[in-house]
Amino acid sequence: MELHEQEKSFRKKSWFLDGQIFYPWERRFDRLITPFEEFIHKQTTGGIILMIGSLFALLLANSPLGKGYEHIIHTSISFNVHGWSLERSLVHWINEGLMVFFFFVVGLEIKREIRVGELSAPRQATLPIIAAVGGMVFPALIYHMLNPSGECARGWGVPMATDIAFCVGALVLLGRRVPQQLIMFLVALAIVDDLGAVLIIAVFYTKHISFTALALSAALLLVLATFNLSGVRKGLPYMIAGILLWLALFYSGVHATIAGILVALCVPARARYKQKLFVARVQEIMDRFEASHRPKESILSNIEQYSMLQALDDELHLTEAPLQRMERLLHLPVALLVIPIFALANAGISIDLDSFIASFSHPVTLGVLLGLMLGKFIGITGASWLALRLGLVSMPTGVKMRHIAGVGILGGIGFTMSIFIAELSFTNCPEAILMAKTGIILSSVLSGTLGYLWLRFSSGKPGGQTSSRSISTG
Repeated sequence: MELHEQEKSFRKKSWFLDGQIFYPWERRFDRLITPFEEFIHKQTTGGIILMIGSLFALLLANSPLGKGYEHIIHTSISFNVHGWSLERSLVHWINEGLMVFFFFVVGLEIKREIRVGELSAPRQATLPIIAAVGGMVFPALIYHMLNPSGECARGWGVPMATDIAFCVGALVLLGRRVPQQLIMFLVALAIVDDLGAVLIIAVFYTKHISFTALALSAALLLVLATFNLSGVRKGLPYMIAGILLWLALFYSGVHATIAGILVALCVPARARYKQKLFVARVQEIMDRFEASHRPKESILSNIEQYSMLQALDDELHLTEAPLQRMERLLHLPVALLVIPIFALANAGISIDLDSFIASFSHPVTLGVLLGLMLGKFIGITGASWLALRLGLVSMPTGVKMRHIAGVGILGGIGFTMSIFIAELSFTNCPEAILMAKTGIILSSVLSGTLGYLWLRFSSGKPGGQTSSRSISTG
């Protein structure tokens, strides 16, 4: 009775629009919140926040707080359970623990693209795959030419990776000046690039191998595959097995973040219902919902209608494939939290003018800088041109060779994954890490600027509509 009186009181202070009730200040609040929601869902947001985090880390490292910053990120954090302990510095926990979520989202994107995306049709997939392979091989070759031996030679994998958040962000900023299919081409290329980077980390940046832990990892992977084949759709079993897989890989010697990719590949991509069955179930629920209606009674006090709404929510939940649901839920947290934290912990390099100028003569800086800027351009553009000339592939609709060249320039943005591989390459050589990060940051800034300007002035007047699909960083 009291609830009914409260609702009547609200109705007196509210108004109706298209059958909806709007309470006091609700529409004004929507006007305030909606632009913010639109901002955080835009493709460019991940790149913008990543850039802000990186700039903040650079400013922090070169401010009077620089020593405190270094002390905090290298602070040791340990977990102890009944005599068992696991101890790492904060930056290692971020790189080996938190980044698992980034790799998990990358894995979900790879699986989606292979099943239903740009990599699902062989004819569509061939050009971006060839371009991605060229864009990985040439940077590694250029780096190796400048660092043929010694400790620095281990960094050949650093210039091989492209940062998709920045690249897609640059294309979206160009709006209708670039064809929609160019974004699809870049997305597919970046997915293949990410997969190549993951394989490189797993195969070439493994320090030692514990076959016992590796066998346990294989057993846990089999458990995850069994979950998939037996129709387990809840996230909790995958999360528990994923944590155990992360620990097993951690002790096996293979980089533990690979667990994110492996778990993602085991997440079901099948919906529970076919379309006709789903429509029938929803219609049945809506009929019961309408039959349970009682005039002057709210849904909150109508138990039957409320239970029908819960049933409808369950049906919607079961119809969405777990892969889609997890990718949708984790996309923003990874883009807006995980990647900026990674940038904050890894992009803070101390810059002294004399040492900065001297770094241009260092073989690691030159290898990374030229590998990303020159190697990516030659690899992506050259491999695409050769494949087209040989008749192996066809150009996407509306895309010209000048557009492919623009993507080749943007490919020199190698921020997130490149820094990650640099940390793995030079674990015992802080100077080499500093030189590699200097090359990565310089290349990312120059390639992003040049690529944007090239595509802006070579594409002519705005034409078709760009895509709005959601992509994570990496």
